[in-house]
Amino acid sequence: MMKSIKLAALALVGLALGSMSALWMSGLIGTASIASFADVNIDGWASDRSIGAASADAYTRARVARHGLLALAKEEAIYFTRKTDDDGDPLSEGCTYQISGRPQDAFWWSITLYDAESRLPMNDDDALSIDATTVGNTDAWTAIIASRRPASEHWLSSRSADVFDLTLRLYRPAANVIEHPHTNLVAPKIRKLECGETE
Repeated sequence: MMKSIKLAALALVGLALGSMSALWMSGLIGTASIASFADVNIDGWASDRSIGAASADAYTRARVARHGLLALAKEEAIYFTRKTDDDGDPLSEGCTYQISGRPQDAFWWSITLYDAESRLPMNDDDALSIDATTVGNTDAWTAIIASRRPASEHWLSSRSADVFDLTLRLYRPAANVIEHPHTNLVAPKIRKLECGETE
């Protein structure tokens, strides 16, 4: 009788631990984001090589579904997330940043701003993303990230985002970027300009 009770207790503990770990790995509980599972980090831009891979396990697929990446196959798109500025401080609605970069070795690219819940911020600024078309076909580009529209032509609105992150998507990336991102990704820089009150 005691042996049966012990076995049942162990089974319940195992079930509880397994369920909790599955929920955490999929991002349904806790504060883990896609970036928490990154195995690539290039100047603060993090990526998980299993995203978009045919070999991705059930946990990875759940994380992708939870965080809204809608990941395509790696040959179609790769994703990098950044949560901090060049000083290592969390990106915050209360600060203004300059993001700068160069063209990516891909058919097309975009950078989109998401709030702490991995959602688009609830504002009507129509400025939550920049892309290859937005910044034009230039050797270098800059944009401002701020909660209010700046004088700059290119703007990412952080209004109502609180603490936020950025997702860089490369569509139809070159094979060398997929295979060797550390040496071939053109990682955008994020410089903090000032911090103050939000709207």
